[in-house]
Amino acid sequence: MRDKHNSEHKRLETMSEKKHACDSCPLRRYSDKHPDSVVARIWRWHTGWCPGWKAYQVSLAETASR
Repeated sequence: MRDKHNSEHKRLETMSEKKHACDSCPLRRYSDKHPDSVVARIWRWHTGWCPGWKAYQVSLAETASR
């Protein structure tokens, strides 16, 4: 179990070093402007399981802590 956690953490760290498509995602921008839309509901659902979104959040936290 611990190895699985470590490999997931390393994968997220690697992804956090890359430029994230979340920065310029048109669906994200639309969802921010229209939070009650169906697109925004799909976006929020997507962020619950997307490894790219999780890595993006990690990179934002690292940037903020520097």
